[in-house]
Formats: sequence, structure tokens, C-alpha cells
Amino acid sequence: MKNRLSILILALLMALPAAAQKEFGGVARFDATVIDMGKVNIRDGAVSCSFLVTNIGEEPINIFAVTSSCSCTTAKWTREDIAPGASGTIDVTYTNDEGPYPFDKTLAVYLSGVERPVILHVKGVSYKGKRAKN
Repeated sequence: MKNRLSILILALLMALPAAAQKEFGGVARFDATVIDMGKVNIRDGAVSCSFLVTNIGEEPINIFAVTSSCSCTTAKWTREDIAPGASGTIDVTYTNDEGPYPFDKTLAVYLSGVERPVILHVKGVSYKGKRAKN
């Protein structure tokens, strides 16, 4: 029993750095890898957020592509090279028109100098309610 508990604790400790990781390949740092939009009213329409990516390497980097897990989520990103010390953005829009439910959309970001795509999440809970007054 002690052995199983030790293995479980070790596995949890090893998973923590991966969950909290915001630096990738020694070349890029993201301000966040998960953005929680909270509760969003379907009647208010599309919602947007941005991820900031900073070049922490010594060479320029490029965001080659950003792909979404769903056509309801689109991204626009910095197309030019990002110089060392400079930052670029990935602007994400969720259409918010698929019905009231929790959502967790993933985006795969392909960067020069990073072997695997960086996975970002946009999540929240869509609900149906009265439109907010302006």
C-alpha cells in the first residue's frame, strides 16, 4: 500500500511542471496557456481574448500556424518574425453560438524552434439569459 501511495505522489509531482509550463523550447514564453472566459451570455455574441507570446531565445521566432479544435474558434496571430525580447499575440474569437454549455476549445500553436505544438485552451460556460443593456 505504501508503495502505491509513493508512486501516486511521484506521478502527481511529475505532472505539476507540465501543467504549469509557460516556456517552450527555451525560445518562447506565453503569458498564459489557459484563458477562462467565465460565464458568457449567448445573446451577447462572439467573445475574444488574446495570448501574448514573448521570444526568450537569441534568434527570431515565427508563429507558423495556429489550428483550432473547432470551427467555432478562430485565431489571428502575429505573422512577422518576433525578435529576441519582443512579443507577438494570438487573438482568439469564440463564436458563442452553439448553445448553453461549458466549453473548452484547444488551439495548437506551431512555432519555429519548438518541436511540438504549444497547446492553448479557451474555456468558459455559455448560458442563455437576457441581453446586457448598453
